[in-house]
Amino acid sequence: AVNLVESGGGSVQSGATLRLSCAATGVPSGWCTAWFRQAAGKEREGIAVIDGEGGTKYVDSVKGRFTISRDYDKEYTWYLQMNNLQPEDTAIYYCAAGKYNGGWYSRPSTCATYSYWGQGTQVTVSS
Repeated sequence: AVNLVESGGGSVQSGATLRLSCAATGVPSGWCTAWFRQAAGKEREGIAVIDGEGGTKYVDSVKGRFTISRDYDKEYTWYLQMNNLQPEDTAIYYCAAGKYNGGWYSRPSTCATYSYWGQGTQVTVSS
């Protein structure tokens, strides 16, 4: 069975840094592993992904500030390093995994049909 558990959220000031972790079990190799977020009153959006070929993609709002990485030594753990956090980054952050669609994709949310989700971790950034 696939299980995803996030950690690392919190409340920080503008400009601060946080690193989120997603400890996963049962995720097959070659799947897309991603981070999504959902702000209050908004739809959930995919913000970063590592695809089945090891490529990465980011949504424009986090490019240059957030970095997704994966630790293959820990079975399947992936991270989201978030630098220079801003109040608009306040949201619940979710990790997700799904079978890679293959080929080119335009944004993190279309790398896969995401079948598995973590429980979410709150990130709050105050100005």
